[in-house]
Amino acid sequence: MLKPNQKSESSKKNQVERMFDSISFEYDLLNGIMTFNNHKRWKKNILNIAKKLKPKNALDIATGTADIAINLGSIPDCTVTGVDISEKMLNVGREKITKMKLSESVSLETGDAENLKYENDYFDLITIGFGVRNFQDLKKGLTESLRILKPEGSLIILETSVPENRIIKFLYSIFTRTYIPIMASIFSKDRSAYNYLLDSAEAFPCGEAFGKILKSVGFNKVEINPKFFGSSTIYIATK
Repeated sequence: MLKPNQKSESSKKNQVERMFDSISFEYDLLNGIMTFNNHKRWKKNILNIAKKLKPKNALDIATGTADIAINLGSIPDCTVTGVDISEKMLNVGREKITKMKLSESVSLETGDAENLKYENDYFDLITIGFGVRNFQDLKKGLTESLRILKPEGSLIILETSVPENRIIKFLYSIFTRTYIPIMASIFSKDRSAYNYLLDSAEAFPCGEAFGKILKSVGFNKVEINPKFFGSSTIYIATK
């Protein structure tokens, strides 16, 4: 499995695609187990923020099994598109959308976050849940989001982070290096995928460091909202 800091023009993207294909059917179950279902609450936080913005055209990048896209589909008069490089993850999402009868408002497409097909200034709102740390080129992916976002549009990102408090950080490290691998070994056929996700979470620049990256690519205003003692963070960036 590719290490999160290992550089390659194509291998990381291809391996991330294969990795998520391999864990697509168990992803929702393990995500709930590993976050004690807090991920659902954080995704609802994104929905509550989005509702206040009243978007008409929203894009969920790295949509995976489409939880955030489906949530956004509840916003009145809002058309939602979800994109992801893993077709198997998208297929799980499509089943959810069909069951919930949201096909008219939510659609899913295969797409690369760093090479999006959409025109400039196209979306009112873009969301990314637990996806930016898997970008091959972080700044390129964020710049693409900026390009297709309308002026004064918003980018909402939910991503893992490492707590700043030393005691909580120590406990967090014990938890992630014991509980998560045990759960992965029990419920997953691809334990290496979860090792990658742990490594990438620890290597990813979070908090103020990530806020500076968002501003460096052109976002004007960035809000940072830590969740669950800083183990995840919601970023709201305005074009």
